[in-house]
Amino acid sequence: MKASARPPFRARLRAFFRPPRTLSVTKTGRTYLVVTFGVGLGALNTGNNLLYLLLGLLLSMVVVSGVLSERCLRDLTVRRVGADAAFAREPFAYRWAVSRKAGHGFALTFSEDLSPLTGTGRLGHLPPGQECVVRADLAAPHRGPVRLSGVRVTTTWPLGLFAKTRVFFLEGTLLVYPRRGYACKEPGPAESGPRGEAGSPRHLDGTGDVAGLRELTPNEDARRIHWLKSASAGRLLKVEREREERRIWKLSLETGLTGDALERRCEEVAYQAHQLLEAGNEVGLQLPERTLRPAAGGGQERRILQALAWVGFEDTDSREAA
Repeated sequence: MKASARPPFRARLRAFFRPPRTLSVTKTGRTYLVVTFGVGLGALNTGNNLLYLLLGLLLSMVVVSGVLSERCLRDLTVRRVGADAAFAREPFAYRWAVSRKAGHGFALTFSEDLSPLTGTGRLGHLPPGQECVVRADLAAPHRGPVRLSGVRVTTTWPLGLFAKTRVFFLEGTLLVYPRRGYACKEPGPAESGPRGEAGSPRHLDGTGDVAGLRELTPNEDARRIHWLKSASAGRLLKVEREREERRIWKLSLETGLTGDALERRCEEVAYQAHQLLEAGNEVGLQLPERTLRPAAGGGQERRILQALAWVGFEDTDSREAA
């Protein structure tokens, strides 16, 4: 996740007119206000000094609650840590980092402002001079780039009567991968079987289990030398490994797909790529506008997921977030 380009005009205008703090009444707070209003009516109708004293006490607690909650949100520093990988319609771990130089923070709730991401993170106590990482399980309704405009920090401290919110404007984009659900059909036959003796064309042997040692011959790859055995034997010994049964698949995304059909096909391709890469095979991807060469490993799976996430969003001005 990276910072995005300049936000659109409507977002900047909405941010300009937004008040610095927003306040909402909790369920406990509504009960408290009703009781306070009733005590006030009783004091006015009866003229009882005890009721006036009680009314003053109740109103002073409202003032104290506002002052302390404001102190709790002031001088906070928030930065977005983000997620390692976000999949559509699946919970994923998301993190924020928060700190303050002086004073304590209590009962803080974090969420992304004005975004389709659902879920919140909670922090009970924030000590001064220490950065805390808040973790949340968020969910995204669909794949693709999600523009992030700010982080909402809310506290109900100290009495739980009101929820005061402050928004920290942090621009960014989260790329949501397609869900790896299931595939209705097999990926088809592999384009090629085991490649000679090697799993990688740069190596002269395989990358499977160790099969034995033999003396290194001239012009052979020196990266396979077993240095400990070579030192004890007095000559260069090379590690021989078993050949891996690695195959190559090239998945494709058909042109002309839109809407639910496109989403479903992206999920199928993501699932097939995950299964094939988990089995140690090489997988490539053919998209309408780009091609990924076959490769193996977790890095290739991330490249495939990123390419699938951008399908249909090629015109988004925050493409650099990939």
